[in-house]
Amino acid sequence: MKKIKAAVVRRKGGPFQIEDLMQDDPRSDEVRVRIVATGMCHTDMVARDQLYEVPLPVVLGHEGSGVVEQIGSHVKKVAVGDHVVLTYMWCGHCKPCLRSDLTYCEQFYALNFNGAREDGSTSTLTTGNTPEPIHDHFFGQSSFGTFALVHERNVIKVPKDAPLELLGPLGCGIQTGAGAVMNALKVNPGSTFAAFGGGAVGLSAVMAARAAGATTIISADVVPSRLVLAMELGATHTINSRETDPVEAVHKITNGGADFTLESSGRPAVLRQAIDALAIRGICGIVGAPALGTEASFDVNGVMTAGKRIIGIIEGDSKPDLFIPALVELYQQGRFPFDKLVKFYSLDQINQAAVDSEKGITIKPIIRLQ
Repeated sequence: MKKIKAAVVRRKGGPFQIEDLMQDDPRSDEVRVRIVATGMCHTDMVARDQLYEVPLPVVLGHEGSGVVEQIGSHVKKVAVGDHVVLTYMWCGHCKPCLRSDLTYCEQFYALNFNGAREDGSTSTLTTGNTPEPIHDHFFGQSSFGTFALVHERNVIKVPKDAPLELLGPLGCGIQTGAGAVMNALKVNPGSTFAAFGGGAVGLSAVMAARAAGATTIISADVVPSRLVLAMELGATHTINSRETDPVEAVHKITNGGADFTLESSGRPAVLRQAIDALAIRGICGIVGAPALGTEASFDVNGVMTAGKRIIGIIEGDSKPDLFIPALVELYQQGRFPFDKLVKFYSLDQINQAAVDSEKGITIKPIIRLQ
């Protein structure tokens, strides 16, 4: 067993409580990672607030980066001392996994939101005379702690010359926005693209669209500072949706509608705007995460007669072992400056980080553990 310190959510709505816990040793296919830093994602707050039901008490966090401290006897992918980014979990044996559709694993929700391993076990206990199990393995990692115990599949090796404390968000939020553009929508050179939502996912999509060669890149949001940053990151146009009808604006800018749009706010009304802003044969990707059961409407004939397509996208349709190192390389080349989205917080500031994220003060909080 390993003594660790972690942020625990014990009731709906939080807060995150810093506690001393005990963690199992790795099984044969597991890896213990000393967490250097962890991004905070909208999904962490969704789980904290039980919009997606996660068993409590639980350690959240799913954008970890760190150093491999210990490996199980069957682990071949990484060695002690390797620098790694932690990503989502998939089963590896269902039909979608076998055809490499990892983000659409049949067990994706269970493995990422049930707070346990695939066999239902947990690896974390409270200290004291009567230890209490704590749900962990959130997205296979529960990285709001000083150490994470993860399956070999969760671990992505990254170069040691890359800034490790910065890289955790590549495991979820950044990979979601960039992958939606590059892997799912397949935005192509000379195309027009509009991101509805200017948070970490939407701005990552803006950067990816620029890297992919889109020549008209539009960012729509309601926070002026985010729109300023969007221009710095590659947007050619911005729209303040509180002041301007974004559908009319996109059609005017693109002379008929965007080839590609991405909705990342999780608001049904904004999704409708993203669909209506499409050109003939345009594609709208959905990555926003509203409460389970949320419904949205669209003009059926408007979609059908224009040949529009609406697609759901999970984790950017990413194959993390390939895509995360590619994003690191793009960053190192100065072509994907996602460091401009982040602000660092210490573990004891985690509740402030959540507040700043929800208020839009900080686009991508990163919690330093070391």
